[in-house]
Amino acid sequence: MNFYFAAAKVLDRLDAKQGSVQSNIRTLPDKDRKRTAALVIETLKYKSALADVISTVNLLKEERKVTSQNLALVLVHDLLLSNGIQAGDGPVKQAVLRHKTRLHSEFQRIKIKRGVKSNAEIANTGDGRAAQIPRYVRVNTLKWSLEEATEYFERKGYQQGSPLIAKNFKKDQHIPGLLLFPPQTQFGDDPAYTSGKIILQDKASCFPATVLAPPAKEDSVVIDATAAPGNKTSHLSALMGNKGKLLAFERDRRRFKILQSMLQKAGCKNVETINGDFLVTDPRDPKFAGVTHILLDPSCSGSGIVNRLDYLVESEQDKTDNLEDRLNKLAVFQLMMVRHAMRFPSVEKIVYSTCSIHATENEQVVLQALTCNEAFEGGFELASREHVLSSWHRRGLPGILKNSADADALVRCSPGEDATNGFFVSCFQRGQPLEASTPSPRKIIGASGHGASSKRKEIEGDGASVSLILKEGAPKRKRKKNTHQKSVDIASS
Repeated sequence: MNFYFAAAKVLDRLDAKQGSVQSNIRTLPDKDRKRTAALVIETLKYKSALADVISTVNLLKEERKVTSQNLALVLVHDLLLSNGIQAGDGPVKQAVLRHKTRLHSEFQRIKIKRGVKSNAEIANTGDGRAAQIPRYVRVNTLKWSLEEATEYFERKGYQQGSPLIAKNFKKDQHIPGLLLFPPQTQFGDDPAYTSGKIILQDKASCFPATVLAPPAKEDSVVIDATAAPGNKTSHLSALMGNKGKLLAFERDRRRFKILQSMLQKAGCKNVETINGDFLVTDPRDPKFAGVTHILLDPSCSGSGIVNRLDYLVESEQDKTDNLEDRLNKLAVFQLMMVRHAMRFPSVEKIVYSTCSIHATENEQVVLQALTCNEAFEGGFELASREHVLSSWHRRGLPGILKNSADADALVRCSPGEDATNGFFVSCFQRGQPLEASTPSPRKIIGASGHGASSKRKEIEGDGASVSLILKEGAPKRKRKKNTHQKSVDIASS
C-alpha cells in the first residue's frame, strides 16, 4: 500500500504546482521509480473520467479510510484499468472494493456518455506531434566511442536505416554522437542506459552545448548556470573531454541531488556542482577569473516541449490565463541571467537557450541583451551563423532584431516540422568593447548589480505584471574610436 501512498503524494505536489511531472518522478527512490511513475502517468491520463466516477459514487464521503482524492484516484485506476489493487487486504483496499461493482458501472456509463467504446479513447493522449519525434540517444563519449555504441546496438538486432521503422537507427547529421531510434523505443532497462553510456536527450537540447563548444583544455573554466537535471552539463563535460573545470549551478536542493546523481552516473569528473544561485555570484570573485564560456538555459514557459508529460496536469485555462504577463516576467528573469553572465571579466562566449516558441522569451530577450550596458561595456555581439550550427535550416524570426544577419545568427526548432521539440539558441561573443557617449545608462529591470535576489522574487512570485524595460530614454552609444567605422546608434529599439 505504500506504493499507492507514494503515487498519491506525487499527485498532491503536482496539484500544488510544485514542479513538473518529470521532476517529481525523478525524486522517487530508484527501486520504486519505474512502477510508481507508470501509475502516476496512467492515472493522470484518465484523471477526468476517474474523478467523475469517484464523485458519483461518493467514495470519499462513504469511506473515511480513503483519506484523499489522489489516493482514491490511484486505487480506482488500478481497480478499473489495471490488474486490480496490488496490495494486501488491508482496510484501505477493502474500503474501495466495497464499491467495486458500482465503480465499474459508473465508468461504463461515462464511456457511453462520452461516445467512446474503448478505455484508450477516454484517455488524455497529449500532443500528436510527439509521435513524429524520434527517440534521441546521445552517446556518452566519456565512457565509450560512437563506433563502440554503433556496434553494440547492431549486436542487439538494430540495423542502420530509417528511425521510423522498428529496430532501425541512424546517426544524426547535425550533432556528432547522436543516434535516432523509433519514437516508442524504450531504454529504461538497457545496460547502456543504466551504466551511463547513453543519455536520452532530445536533439534540440543538444544544440546549446554544441554551439558553446567549450575548449577541451586543462586550464578551461566553464559555467553551466542552471544545470539540473544534468543532460546539458554532461554534454559539456563530454565535449571538454573531462578536462578543465565545469562549474554547474543549481539552486533547488532537490534538483541539485538529481544533478549530482546523473553526473556521477555519466562519469563527469571535471564538474564542480554548486548548490547555489548563479544570479547572486560575484563575477569579480577570483574563483571565476578564468571563466571563458557560460551556458544559460534558464526557466522558461516550456511551450516548445510537445513530448513532455506536463500536458497531463494543464487545463485549458492554465494555458491561456495571463500568458502574456507570465512571458514578460520570464523574459525579465532571462534577461537578468544574460546580463549577469556578461559581467564575468574573462567570458568570451555565452549561449542563451530556451525550450520556448515565443519571441518574448527568445528574439526579444536577445534584442534587449544586445542593447544593455553590459553588452556595450564588454563589446558583446551575436556570433555569426557560420559559428552557430550553420547547416541548420530554421533561423530566428525576421523583423525583430535590427538586421537580417542577426536573425540569421539565431537557431529555432519547430515542433511538428523539425522532428524535435521547440527550441531556441543564441550565442553572444565578446568583440570590440563599446563606450557610452552619454552618462545615463538605459534602465532595464533585472540589471546586474545590487538586489538580484529580490528581483528574482519579484519575477517568479505572484503579483502585478512587470514591464521588461522602463523606457526612460535610450542613450545613443558609439564604438571606441575606429578609423574604419562611424559611430552608430544601437541602443534605440
